[in-house]
Amino acid sequence: QAHLVESGGGLVQPGGSLTLSCAASENILSFSVIHWYRQAPGEQRRVVAFITREDITNYMVSVKGRFTISRDNAKNTVYLQMNSLKPEDTAVYYCNGRRGPNDCWGQGTQVTVSL
Repeated sequence: QAHLVESGGGLVQPGGSLTLSCAASENILSFSVIHWYRQAPGEQRRVVAFITREDITNYMVSVKGRFTISRDNAKNTVYLQMNSLKPEDTAVYYCNGRRGPNDCWGQGTQVTVSL
């Protein structure tokens, strides 16, 4: 079974940028859709963005215009480019790949936006 590994999190100041990576152990296109989720302390895990095999993308309203999800098929990696970061973006970010009836989760990467 495929596995996913997130990386790229860290501590940034408000207004800063980070790019998160979700690297797949096999062909990234074996997943019908890749979601980025995030979970802040005391909050439920929410979908931040997704990209389908057909390159359909969408975003939660609060990140629209600031975040960009993309896929590099040659590198079997999905990215989440995050710009103009706000303190409310602070969360653990998770990558999820859907493959038929199965979901594959990464381990998560911490993003902290703070002065």
